[in-house]
Amino acid sequence: MSITVVVTILTAVWVGFSGLSLMRRAQFVVEPLVQYGVPRSWWTPLALAKLAGAAGLLIGLAVPVIGLLAGAGLVLYFLGAVVTVLRVRSYKTVAFPLLYLAPVTATLVLGLTA
Repeated sequence: MSITVVVTILTAVWVGFSGLSLMRRAQFVVEPLVQYGVPRSWWTPLALAKLAGAAGLLIGLAVPVIGLLAGAGLVLYFLGAVVTVLRVRSYKTVAFPLLYLAPVTATLVLGLTA
């Protein structure tokens, strides 16, 4: 199994966990969203975007263009999350979206170089 496949699977699981946690309204996920001012009406679409991105990464193992599009979408998603955190000057929590942005970016770069 190649490093690209391993990183892609681990990243998809990580992002999928985040999406499911938001769908379930896990306190550790929604509490910061409230603090950042993210409207509750956005929570389900944001969760679905994460889940679609995670699925897209996995589909991308068979159909590379889907994986690349999913990776690009997730990079944009988590860049938006970083901006959201910085906008409210919550510097102590900016590491959390970066923990998703880093592996998503790595997965996209590996996909582009494969």
